[in-house]
Amino acid sequence: MIGGLVYYSVGPKTIMTVAFVCHALGILLTLCAGGFATLLISTLLIGIGNGCTEAACNPMIADTYSGVKMNKMLNRFHMWFPGGLAIGFLISKFMTDAGLPWQAQILVIVIPTVIYAILFFGQTFPKPKVAGATSLSQNLRAMATPLFIFIAILMAFTAISEFGPQQWYTLVLAQSGVEPLYIAALVAALMAFGRYFGGPLIHRLDQTGVLLGGAIFTLIGIYLFSTVTGAMAYLAAVVYAIGLCYFWPTMIGFVAERIPKSGALGMSIVGGMGMFSNSIFSPIIGGWIDNERAEKTAAGLTGDALELAVGQDVLLKMTAFPIVLVVAFTILLFWVRSRKGSHVDGTELGAPGSSL
Repeated sequence: MIGGLVYYSVGPKTIMTVAFVCHALGILLTLCAGGFATLLISTLLIGIGNGCTEAACNPMIADTYSGVKMNKMLNRFHMWFPGGLAIGFLISKFMTDAGLPWQAQILVIVIPTVIYAILFFGQTFPKPKVAGATSLSQNLRAMATPLFIFIAILMAFTAISEFGPQQWYTLVLAQSGVEPLYIAALVAALMAFGRYFGGPLIHRLDQTGVLLGGAIFTLIGIYLFSTVTGAMAYLAAVVYAIGLCYFWPTMIGFVAERIPKSGALGMSIVGGMGMFSNSIFSPIIGGWIDNERAEKTAAGLTGDALELAVGQDVLLKMTAFPIVLVVAFTILLFWVRSRKGSHVDGTELGAPGSSL
């Protein structure tokens, strides 16, 4: 969020330099950590590096491309979030099976860190293409609209639909005889594949159609995770990955295309809401877990059977997140299509007093 606020004053090159320094220091501190405090600081630094990368690259891509091309390139940029996870899962599995220490696995992260520093060094960065996008007052005026607020709230729901179940379905799968790391890698790889080829789909269905379709598939995927065990979990993973893959880049692209005067700050606020969603919803999910554990323990379940029952019941409750999205994106779809042919300007689309 801070990166978006200072994007036009300090520039994406400086923000990416901060990202590199934070990533490098975070990796080194993790390797040298002597206790919880050092690990906490190292994790914080890596988190800041991740946030700076998001803050610099989303508006940079939006300023470089327009329309269909912009949506395509945002998806291809964001494909490397799950793509990197998939590669990391498999590397970690290989190194663990080979008996290599965790320090060696952490050192692997140095490779992409050095690569992106080299890629950015000496490059010329694009200038803002939307008049008024560099004005903080214009940004705030565009953000103080029903459409922007609506999208920011929905971003929290799309992100927790991705992050929330991923924290728990691996536990469920481990208790049901499926290798959770392979499922996690499968989900990440499918998301990366879908995002790479996402441009034509978004052009055909429009951003709102893609978001609605994603919410429906995510709902089905989480429901399947809450009911199936064994090999059927791979089917759940495929459906779930199809649902998730377009959420994040399409939400950012929606803001860039339909609320352009919100500028880099608007994109960063929406992205920040996605990252912050874990903090918003984790206490709620934690309450579900505590309640289910107490009920299942009182019913006499123990060990693996207890963990499986608790995990699946909590996943079933998590279907509430994509249910909200299905309803909200249906409303958004019909509202946007009802304005087809009218002048599309982000500030006017979400202007106070509009039908939204």
